Amino acid sequence: MAEYQNIFTRVQVREPAYPGVDLPPGSLPRIGKPIFSYWIGKIGDAQIGPIYLGFTGVASLIFGFIAIGIIGFNMLASVNWSPIEFLQNFFWLALEPPPPAYGLSIPPLGDGGWWLMAGFFLTTSILLWWVRTYRRAIALGTGTHVAWAFAAAIFFYLTLGFIRPLMMGSWGEAVPFGIFPHLDWTAAISIRYGNFYYNPFHALSIAFLYGSAVLFAMHGGTILGVSRYGGDREIDQITSRGTASERAMLFWRWTMGFNATMESIHRWAWWFAVLTVITAGLGILLTGTVVENWYLWGIKHGIVPPYPSELTIEDPALMQGVSQ
Repeated sequence: MAEYQNIFTRVQVREPAYPGVDLPPGSLPRIGKPIFSYWIGKIGDAQIGPIYLGFTGVASLIFGFIAIGIIGFNMLASVNWSPIEFLQNFFWLALEPPPPAYGLSIPPLGDGGWWLMAGFFLTTSILLWWVRTYRRAIALGTGTHVAWAFAAAIFFYLTLGFIRPLMMGSWGEAVPFGIFPHLDWTAAISIRYGNFYYNPFHALSIAFLYGSAVLFAMHGGTILGVSRYGGDREIDQITSRGTASERAMLFWRWTMGFNATMESIHRWAWWFAVLTVITAGLGILLTGTVVENWYLWGIKHGIVPPYPSELTIEDPALMQGVSQ
């Protein structure tokens, strides 16, 4: 059995290319001829394509590329249109929101207007992609769990760039487009509002984030551990118990005293992942609108001990051992 101790799939099942169920009349065609990839087969189904975009998919890509173009060209303009400097400074470049003085008005393009325009196109693209996800699930007769999980992430995105700025009365409260500037904004809002570590919704979000990682690792490790008994065919084994399911359940009952089923573990993982962004969004929404300082809020509610009122600070130059 030693040859089964692996992380990646060793056996690839190849079937004739399957284009999918017939599309209803009036639908746009699926794109691409199905091909097979050995390396993709290492991490999933080896068949690539066809893909169905439909009207919402095509529109989403168009709006998305416009948003990326606006952001990219503004970043390029900020380094005097130098491709070399663009690549060198890419992680530090940003498209910033309008200054607070503009409030919720529409500013000139060079003073935050481009940020508003990019945000409009990007948001439209994301919402159209959500519609595509939902409609594909309905068309295939599946549950819409993926679409609603995606909606939870969209809620967090809208909270950062639209809902909270509206509540605060200024587009300047929103997040800039950019990698390190986005991280700088995260650190700055935490400092400005008294440290996010004391925000209980931030704590819940981190707990669900770590919990998601643990749950997915536990589930992934369990199925890999029983794949030699067919554990990767989870749906079959939910309805027809086999050695893989029984051994997996015995393992968790013996090690933890409790086991999830092959169905319920996915509900656990779905809720943990979804609640990560929902609680994060709630924590952001309350910041500056309801709570001005999370540290003082924590002291008021007995969560955080206050700092000593008098702190004795010694001059480092006068401390023992310092060369004079």
